[in-house]
Amino acid sequence: MEEVIFLVEESDDGGYIAKALGVSIFTEADTLELLREAVKEAVHCHYDDNKTRLIRLHVVKEEVFAA
Repeated sequence: MEEVIFLVEESDDGGYIAKALGVSIFTEADTLELLREAVKEAVHCHYDDNKTRLIRLHVVKEEVFAA
């Protein structure tokens, strides 16, 4: 089974941005739940075949603070 890995980051405007690694797929949503659905739809739109793909979301949270 083919796997599509997404890097998920919080957007500066709120919500989340998902970018696929090695494939030109990008989507965004207000919540992680909505993002999962948006990613599924984006993957189905990108590939025109009916193969089942495993989708992995790698959620990155960045913190910046002064010491």
